[in-house]
Amino acid sequence: MEQNIEKRDRLIQYFETGEKRDGTKKLGLELEHFVLDSDSKRTVSYYGDEGVGQTMSELEEKGWKGYYNDEYILGLEKSPYTVSTEPGSQFEVAFEAREKVQDLEEMYLRFMEEVLPLFAEKSQELVALGYQPKTKIDEIRLLPKHRYDYMFAFLKNTGTMAHNMMKGTCAVQVTIDYHSEADMVRKYRLGSALSPILYTLYDNAYIFEGEALERHNIRQYIWENTDIKRSGVLPIAFDPDFSYGKYADFILGSKPIFFDDKGKLTSTGEQTFEEVFDPSIHGDDVIYHGISIVFPDLRLKRYLEFRMMDAVPYPLNLSAPALLKGLMYSEKNLDQLEKLFADISYQEVIDAKKSAAEKGMLGQYRGKSFYQWGEELIQLAENALTPEEKSYLKPLEENIAARQNPRDLFKRLYETKGIDAAIELGRIEVD
Repeated sequence: MEQNIEKRDRLIQYFETGEKRDGTKKLGLELEHFVLDSDSKRTVSYYGDEGVGQTMSELEEKGWKGYYNDEYILGLEKSPYTVSTEPGSQFEVAFEAREKVQDLEEMYLRFMEEVLPLFAEKSQELVALGYQPKTKIDEIRLLPKHRYDYMFAFLKNTGTMAHNMMKGTCAVQVTIDYHSEADMVRKYRLGSALSPILYTLYDNAYIFEGEALERHNIRQYIWENTDIKRSGVLPIAFDPDFSYGKYADFILGSKPIFFDDKGKLTSTGEQTFEEVFDPSIHGDDVIYHGISIVFPDLRLKRYLEFRMMDAVPYPLNLSAPALLKGLMYSEKNLDQLEKLFADISYQEVIDAKKSAAEKGMLGQYRGKSFYQWGEELIQLAENALTPEEKSYLKPLEENIAARQNPRDLFKRLYETKGIDAAIELGRIEVD
């Protein structure tokens, strides 16, 4: 028992080191993209001539630092960017956290000006959609990354859609800071309550495994059928005694799938993190793995990571950090959200997700449709943002005013002009 307490305390200390006690309020942003052939609109493999791996090598030749798995280049870094490849050859870029959305936009545009020509030379394009539009996951070769092999083998037994998650999805992820345990608890509970709304406003997947899908919010359905013990909204978020310790208990009880022992990966099978973690010899890198191999809608690290939004194109993608900044970095708005979600329960959130899956923007949550929730959240966020930052909400505001989301736009174009024209809605372009 004493050793278990030591493990729990070590995780709590890790979360405490994330507290921004100086009042820092930064935004982190990660954007995932499909790399598609410009003509066929099918996914481009990592492998072979003109594959995603070749483009990664070309960036390394331009001065980026490459990270390898055996002979394969799978990651790149050049401040303020980190590039990685997902299991199905999805192309992800993460930006260093900044306080202003304008700074994120400037970094985004500089990055795209550098990488888009490399893809264009190969008649390829970056496309932001929630799910693979043409290529089925069985046609996609898994990336040559050892951790993906372990995840692929483990998760196939925990849910029916784990492989769809790994090879078929793309997302926008936003991170925010917390300055104390109480602040983390408040933001985590409210962020979890917002989960059905964020899924719905940014739903951008109408085609699933080559077929039009009437179900909305396929992203939430995929995650909840990946491994429900590590995915979705966490019931503990709504416990009155939610804390660092409760989240630590969740991590300790989860299965880490694999373990990195001095650079050598080994399977941990059915062992829990509590069983493999030894705080006397393991450092923060092991803890980071333990907290990164779980996939709740809202993930606690040394920041809070919102993971509900499908990948959407520019400039709609920048509305996500703007919206969350306006909501989560305003004490007045946090107070208002607490009133709106007073006594919210886990079951209410699950019921709202079910309503959204059936009816999309017309679904109901606490007596309001999701487009009405969008209108209210936009108004709150605008009240807390500078005039310049309010402008980033405009694409989202226009969608909400039309009672539609990106999926609805895709569906309309798909039905009138065909799938290739609909896919073009997600193509990344910068002036």
